[in-house]
Amino acid sequence: MNLVWAALIVLLITAVTVAAMLLVRRRAPEGSYFSDGDRASGVFGVLATGFSVLLGFIIFLAFSSYDQTRTGAETEATIVAQQVQTAQFLPRDAGTELTGELMCYARSVAGTEWEALNAGTLGDSINPWGAELYLTISTVEPRSATEQSAYDRWMDQTTDREQARIDRVHGAEGIIPTPLWLVLYVTAGIIFVYLLFFADRAEGPVTQGMLMGSVTVVITLLMLLLAFFDHPHGDGVGRLQPTAMERTLRVIDAQRAVVGLDVTPPCDEHGNRR
Repeated sequence: MNLVWAALIVLLITAVTVAAMLLVRRRAPEGSYFSDGDRASGVFGVLATGFSVLLGFIIFLAFSSYDQTRTGAETEATIVAQQVQTAQFLPRDAGTELTGELMCYARSVAGTEWEALNAGTLGDSINPWGAELYLTISTVEPRSATEQSAYDRWMDQTTDREQARIDRVHGAEGIIPTPLWLVLYVTAGIIFVYLLFFADRAEGPVTQGMLMGSVTVVITLLMLLLAFFDHPHGDGVGRLQPTAMERTLRVIDAQRAVVGLDVTPPCDEHGNRR
């Protein structure tokens, strides 16, 4: 969701709630529908505080998940670059093949896999080049001490890379369960209805509109912020992009140029097999 759509949603919901308040105000008694305003304000304070505490706690957890996803993407990209270096200490043929497959893995993450994350269609799919890397490394038989050390290091890096990928994709399907969304929507609706009972025809329309509009704007913005953290991938301001993996691809190309490594990846620019 971009900023324009977010602003339109806030304006639309605020306009609806303010119009409802002004409509109820026409037939409302002087002093609102409550005979004891202080008691009514105390009850509203309980409702608003409970909602804000719950929403704030959920936003904190959602932000933690968002940060974990971002960290996972950066860690995965860093490990891919490190594995390219490790592959050069393995037997020459296997190292060259693994380097090409790592490049395809990175292209797939930044290409087709990220598009699936944006669309929410990745599901339980694996990166096909991760499987190709496993098949290739399983045929390697280290002979020297250097190759054995590189082989052990490769296996450790593979484990770390797979864990980082899990962290990157875990929020793709949304982290807020449906019952929690229902509780938030119902509570927000209760607060809206409760505010309508504060309608007072003795007060001016601007004051009544401000009463309803300010609460509506705050609640709507917080709900939009929660929705943003619930789906961190996609287009729009602040959404996660494959920046780290694209940077890794540029680093790999620079490293290849420096050491004179000639590798032709078995995939296109989007990570699809040729």
